[in-house]
Amino acid sequence: MTASSQMADREQAADDSLPSYLAPLPTTLEDLGLRFAWLVVAINLVGTAFGFWYYSAQFSRTAPALWPWVPDSPLATLFVALAIGAWKLGREQPWLTALAFFGNIVLGLWTPYTLLAFADSYAYLHPAMYHFLFWSHLAMVVQAFVLHRISDFPVWAVGVAAVWYWSNLIVDYFVPVVGDPHHTIIPVSRDTAMFLEADALGVIAAGEVSFVLLALFLALATRVKKFESARNRP
Repeated sequence: MTASSQMADREQAADDSLPSYLAPLPTTLEDLGLRFAWLVVAINLVGTAFGFWYYSAQFSRTAPALWPWVPDSPLATLFVALAIGAWKLGREQPWLTALAFFGNIVLGLWTPYTLLAFADSYAYLHPAMYHFLFWSHLAMVVQAFVLHRISDFPVWAVGVAAVWYWSNLIVDYFVPVVGDPHHTIIPVSRDTAMFLEADALGVIAAGEVSFVLLALFLALATRVKKFESARNRP
């Protein structure tokens, strides 16, 4: 039986076969997130609206053809809202869940990483906004680790998410296609010297590449562990 068919009752049971590095949240917290799924959807939609507003200045200076690659975090929260909403309606879409998983791992880690890497340069942010951005993005990582309860991450779906976030890396840091690289605006120039002889662009690129690879590993490892568990089940 596939994970999708097991979700017909809207609240799939926890999978005890997953190791803690793939399912680090307490089961009670996972259950809470699923029980109040529509509230989670609503919160993410509010976050999406805020995020699109936050990126409004960057939209104005980016060619419209590249707009889909601009609002990284808002798209990640939109993906998770749509993924959980589809699951709640009994129509879980594995590709959408995989996109949500990747997006919330990658952007949920990259933004706090960037806020710390350039902490002195972000002094212009009000402390309340700084902490809001920092902790709200870490909360995205938390909700990503609930998604194994609604999908078994088929390889083709993971492939869809990997291709999308690979394209995001390309236009953000390597081949912008139109104009300059399209990564989130940072508070220093791209060639600012940083640590280990890296410049600012290299630092943020290294972080995002690392987090995309981490999301890829976690999604495929979840798939493998679920498959192994099903195969060993009597």
